Amino acid sequence: MQTSSDRHEYPSHWEADVVLRDGGTARIRPITVDDAERLVSFYEQVSDESKYYRFFAPYPRLSAKDVHRFTHHDFVDRVGLAATVGGEFIATVRYDRINADGRPASAPADEAEVAFLVQDAHQGRGVASALLEHIAAVARERDIRRFAAEVLPANTKMIKVFTDAGYQQKRHFEDGVVRLEFDLEPTDRSLAVQRAREQRAEARSVQRLLAPGSVAVIGAGRTPGGVGRSVLDNLRAAGFTGRLYAVNKALQEKELDGVPAHRSVRDIAEPVDLAVVAVPAPYVPEVVAECGEHGVQGLVVVSAGYAESGPAGRERQRALVRQARTYGMRIIGPNAFGVINTSPEVRLNASLAPEMPRPGRIGLFAQSGAIGIALLSRLHRRGGGVTGVTGVSTFVSSGNRADVSGNDVLQYWYDDPDTDVALMYLESIGNPRKFTRLARRTAAAKPLVVVQGARHAAAPQGHAVRATRLPHATVSALLRQAGVIRVDTITELVDAGLLLARQPLPAGPRVAILGNSESLGLLTFDACLAEGLRPLPPLDLTTAATAEDFHRALTKALADDRCDAVVVTAIPAVGETSAQDAALAEALRSASASAPAKPVLVVHVELGGLAEALSAAASTAPQAASTAPGAGQAPRPAERPATAVSGPSEASPRLIPAYPAAERAVRALGEAVKYAQWRREVADPGKVPEYEDIDEKGAAEQIDELLSRGSGLTLAPEDACVLLGRYGIDVHRALPAPTPDEAAAAARTLGYPVALKTTAPHLRHRADLGGVRLDLTDEAQLRRAYTELTDLFGTPEVLRPVVQGMAPRGVDTVVRAVIDPAAGAVLSFGLAGAASELLGDTAHRLVPVTDRDASSLVRSIRTAPLLFGWRGSAPVDTVALEELMLRVSRLVDDHPEVVAVSLEPVVVAPRGLSVLGATVRLARAPVRDDLGPRTLPVV
Repeated sequence: MQTSSDRHEYPSHWEADVVLRDGGTARIRPITVDDAERLVSFYEQVSDESKYYRFFAPYPRLSAKDVHRFTHHDFVDRVGLAATVGGEFIATVRYDRINADGRPASAPADEAEVAFLVQDAHQGRGVASALLEHIAAVARERDIRRFAAEVLPANTKMIKVFTDAGYQQKRHFEDGVVRLEFDLEPTDRSLAVQRAREQRAEARSVQRLLAPGSVAVIGAGRTPGGVGRSVLDNLRAAGFTGRLYAVNKALQEKELDGVPAHRSVRDIAEPVDLAVVAVPAPYVPEVVAECGEHGVQGLVVVSAGYAESGPAGRERQRALVRQARTYGMRIIGPNAFGVINTSPEVRLNASLAPEMPRPGRIGLFAQSGAIGIALLSRLHRRGGGVTGVTGVSTFVSSGNRADVSGNDVLQYWYDDPDTDVALMYLESIGNPRKFTRLARRTAAAKPLVVVQGARHAAAPQGHAVRATRLPHATVSALLRQAGVIRVDTITELVDAGLLLARQPLPAGPRVAILGNSESLGLLTFDACLAEGLRPLPPLDLTTAATAEDFHRALTKALADDRCDAVVVTAIPAVGETSAQDAALAEALRSASASAPAKPVLVVHVELGGLAEALSAAASTAPQAASTAPGAGQAPRPAERPATAVSGPSEASPRLIPAYPAAERAVRALGEAVKYAQWRREVADPGKVPEYEDIDEKGAAEQIDELLSRGSGLTLAPEDACVLLGRYGIDVHRALPAPTPDEAAAAARTLGYPVALKTTAPHLRHRADLGGVRLDLTDEAQLRRAYTELTDLFGTPEVLRPVVQGMAPRGVDTVVRAVIDPAAGAVLSFGLAGAASELLGDTAHRLVPVTDRDASSLVRSIRTAPLLFGWRGSAPVDTVALEELMLRVSRLVDDHPEVVAVSLEPVVVAPRGLSVLGATVRLARAPVRDDLGPRTLPVV
């Protein structure tokens, strides 16, 4: 418990764990009066040169006055932060608020002087850059808008920290000192710098776990079969290239099957990079302490008994992460299955998988150990026994993902040269906003395929998940917008990964179909139509087709400019020999080599050895000596895995994936087509338009005035109309009609014809229930309609009737925006009415929405044809509809206090549109953690 230094309470929300440039972690927290001894000890370990750079003069030791000054802060005008590892300071930063003359000041002065000191042993780790981000965030919170720093010209490292931060700054030289001044408002460049540093640091932290130079297995017993011993045996069997140690307090031997054995990590003379912890949960804290004191860089905790076991285990898990981070270590797990790296330079199998996967270019991440086993086994079988055909680059099973998560692994895969395709099985997304951002960036470089479990149930007990109000379908739509290839099963996950790993992306949706089975060709044709592809009529080669016939037909199809991909269907002849299988596989391989820019897939019915021939075609690699568990058991035909044929280059083979069913092949191809289209579109994402008639300042002032009445406020119709009007959104005027006479007066004001409708919550927007009367042309009709409504549904006090002028006829639509605490601001669009609601026919985009986003949003719902002249109706003004969406997007993006907007109905006519109803909700702006300084999730 920290002690408050001066007049303000200790700001515990400033505490944070950060990942440094080298992949290690540090704790950042405020400095307090309790830190006097730590500060003195820290200062004693700083070199004389660093002290000179800090104080501009020789300063061998801190005086008592210095110690008091540097540990007593009011957390407003004077703030100090320390970066700690193992509870000891490794760096400090402080600011002092100053006035225009450079003297100590209080608010409203908005400038502060900032200074750093980093222990020499930790310089170059990015500590100062991380501290600058955090002290800047603290300063903004305390209404400080600008930092000033004085640096000696020779202190080039510190000058670089300031100049590389990305803030707008001024720099000048006077009296032998470089004076830097910079605004603290985040800029596009400062955010880009921050995120680039985040990516490098988090990727490096994962790399340290996946490519260690030495591994200690803690809990490895003498008897084979235990968890620890299994991991040790798997590491040995994989041929791990680094140093390997067995650790167990009960061991008396110096070796365990040739592996050096020790009773404690402390007894190992050499450095240990990675420790695999396989001891019962109660003993883990002692092990973590020993690892931290020995300088271990990271942990894979396979031990169970943590958050998955209940509240007590959850607290045990939090303590585990806090303890590991204290020593600068990251954790995979607990309750993890382990990690694998097939690189020949590493050959790491620190997992419970008894077989090392074949090397390849697919990265796998699974939160579930059981699903991880299934994925590894399927990819192993699909290799067909040829090394490297459909192999894995790296595999991570995160278990409870208490620390390292899918976000961290994405950071690693983003620039990993050994990974071409990323496959992820997720049971929860802890930080959807960050995951979406990282997924978009990764998908722009390489395919990312995701299957999400627990879609209709709560996340597993072990997972910390941010609350979200968005349904799963909306989350899926947002992931697709970010370029994620969303599939529903692990079979589809592997099917898509196999296609994307070695086949080029299709240039469009046109598909040629050829084969020796007319029926299979027609099934493939129907499957293409169901996936939204554009198949050409199938070419039937008949069952008498030879390998040469297939070669000739495939070559011709690939040369046809009318197709973007080819699906080959093949039924082997009864009694077909392995030589004929090999000939057909070679024919397909050589033909596909003639058009390397078009993908080729095979649909086969396995009566013979075609699948094996496809795998082995044109390859001289030896058959693997062993297979994954269960790989030797022939699956049922419906479960037979896809396989592949290598291409013309052994250095970078092109594989032809083969599938046992047309639906599986075409589904994978359909996902590849959609992903390729996204890649083309993301190259030109569009822009967020500027509208000269938007009154952003007036809207901000109105919002502040309204929120002064209280938070969580649903605006009155009049206030909502005014606020929307400041953004060029005109709401069709509606006047209250509490009595028939007032209804008649309202109609005279608006002019006939009018509509009479109820605004009671249970009848609002439910024209199907009869709460609306349209096209009332005179007072008699209006009074008669008023009587009908009150007779049917209740008194005017219950119905809250209003009179509204008739809008031009058109298509009724709904435009909504909501701020989700996990995903951020989301814009949604659909047609109005019960049918669309029942079908879930609503499209979504993340805010801010660009002009391209708005255009695709209108066209992405299934009922979109109704907007474009379906069955001879007049097309409506979709340009006006897109502009309305862009204005709503601007409103919620400019003013995060606007937490919900609902425009319903929006009647889109052939020319123009009418917003007939609007609801706006305000609340205090939620904290945007994605715009703040880098920090690891709070445990």
